[in-house]
Amino acid sequence: MPDRARGTKYACPVAIRHDQAIVLRSYPFGDADRVVVLVSPNNGKIRTVAKGVRKTKSRFGGRLEPFTHVDLVLYEGRNLDTITQVAIVEPFRRLRGNLDAVVGAGLMVEAVDAVAQEEESSLRLFLLLQRGLKALDAGYYSPDLITAFLLKLADVVGVAPALMECASCGRRDGLTRFSFAGGGVHCHNCQPEGGVRLRAGITAYLDSLAQAELMSLPTLDASLSGEAMGIARRFLEHHLDRKLFSLAAIE
Repeated sequence: MPDRARGTKYACPVAIRHDQAIVLRSYPFGDADRVVVLVSPNNGKIRTVAKGVRKTKSRFGGRLEPFTHVDLVLYEGRNLDTITQVAIVEPFRRLRGNLDAVVGAGLMVEAVDAVAQEEESSLRLFLLLQRGLKALDAGYYSPDLITAFLLKLADVVGVAPALMECASCGRRDGLTRFSFAGGGVHCHNCQPEGGVRLRAGITAYLDSLAQAELMSLPTLDASLSGEAMGIARRFLEHHLDRKLFSLAAIE
């Protein structure tokens, strides 16, 4: 008689996978668990559950705090994957002792959380966040670092502003207006409705930050720093159609 007829049970394969990710945020789930939201280079935004993590004797300890780069073993569930093992790759411990750096890191993870997609490769996004946290951890905090990060994030998601040539016709002179909805600077022949005039030198300032490495930003005119960050923020918020609340603390 076939095994099935004798009532033999066939075990389903257990879906276990290994991943690396950076913790974006977490929130309580049930009495003792937490949902942990992370960004992975291979799987984009992933939502997981850490069992018993809110208990005093949790085996996960502080390994799932925001900004932490971790190595994970996950049990794939129907709705949420369960973290079965976690090891810290990089805790970014030094940035946690500096309030400005913590606020900057909060802005970075909030912005990445806003654009990351689930089940979609996010290598460039993951590496950008990793570089941003490394810069903060190394003590490179400045408003220009935040501006550069936001401009690079806009590039990663495909909405980088035109800064040195007209967003409509490509002309490189007579750039007199900037439009958040229109994609950046415009010449006087292509001025869109709602375009604003910016201070001389501000678009070149933004372009220098967009092109620079996060840990080797150029020394620029500090008087333009605040305005540059405000423009980068408004541009990204317009294209994300949401506010980045961490920026309110920075500005």
